[in-house]
Amino acid sequence: MKKRSLIFAALIGIGLMSCSKTKNENESKTMTSTISKEVFGDLPDGKKADLYTLTNANGMTVKITNYGGIITELTAKDKEGKWEDVVLGFDSLAPYLAENPFFGALVGRYGNRIAKGKFTLDGKTYTLPVNNGPNSLHGGIKGFDKKLWNATEIKQDSVVGLELTYLSKDGEEGYPGNLNVKVTYTLSNDNGLRIDYEATTDKNTVVNLTNHSYFNLTGLKRDILNHEVSIKSDSLVPVDATLIPTGKLQPVKGTPFDFNEPTLVGKRIDDNSDVQIKNGGGYDHCWVLNRTDKNLMLFATVKDPESGRFMEVYTTEPAVQFYTGNFLDGKLTGKGATYAKRFGLCLETEHYPDSPNQPQFPSTELKPGETYKTSTEYKFSVK
Repeated sequence: MKKRSLIFAALIGIGLMSCSKTKNENESKTMTSTISKEVFGDLPDGKKADLYTLTNANGMTVKITNYGGIITELTAKDKEGKWEDVVLGFDSLAPYLAENPFFGALVGRYGNRIAKGKFTLDGKTYTLPVNNGPNSLHGGIKGFDKKLWNATEIKQDSVVGLELTYLSKDGEEGYPGNLNVKVTYTLSNDNGLRIDYEATTDKNTVVNLTNHSYFNLTGLKRDILNHEVSIKSDSLVPVDATLIPTGKLQPVKGTPFDFNEPTLVGKRIDDNSDVQIKNGGGYDHCWVLNRTDKNLMLFATVKDPESGRFMEVYTTEPAVQFYTGNFLDGKLTGKGATYAKRFGLCLETEHYPDSPNQPQFPSTELKPGETYKTSTEYKFSVK
């Protein structure tokens, strides 16, 4: 009798374990993507900035504020299954309002540099704020990264997203035309964060939008010199000492700029025998992508060998600014990390720097009746 009771109890235990396992599996299978909103902080004009948290069915999280369209957090899983934040930034709004190197921000109207803050369009010369040595950088003193955007939440079966809109008025930061801008972030269940950019204008203008996230796949534990990077590019846009293009393209073969095969960031970054490395203080250059059409293409990969985190980057743009945080100096801290030199890397998809002054480069001009459209996606996995 006692033996039969023990057997019966054991069977009940197995049944309960089975039910528990089935419940957990079902919960995992039925977990859905979510989006939530909270107040991020107060702006100097009394308005409030919001913070949106996007979470996919796998548990990947992206946090975005409508102040500057800034990505404040992005988590990726390592080979042990641990989710960690992999972008530089801050936990509160205040440091974003202070001076910082565009952590996670939407950049516009013109990403990258315009020489001496001037360009000529339709015979008229436009003057922009000079905020980077003798040049204008990333839209000027108060570019899109310092604007409060209108936000609309997106919730669909397989993605959650955030649509941001902003009207940049004629003459803002020196640029012509009323520019209506829409930027849409979507987080998919295959762990991809896609950014779609659109813009229209009522006057001929120039546009070059991008995102300035600094990635560190270690989970913000150490610098990015041991990250392995590949970029599908056979040529570079060489620059002068103020990081303005010389106007010609330079083959990357046989130089420290050849990343056609996965290469450690730190392997050649201090090769000062190369004038371009010297000018950029490392990598801070525009690579021309090997494109065959205008569709979304995989052009770059980044891997942290220790954590196993692997990032693929896709774009419709003709080029990418690969920047290795050479100007970070340890004065800024956030999320428990000190942002020292080369603590993060950027892959800013774009048109070439200073294109409005370089007629031989692909045009960044936008005319009334046209729609500016570009897309970029960052996809995360383990390898």
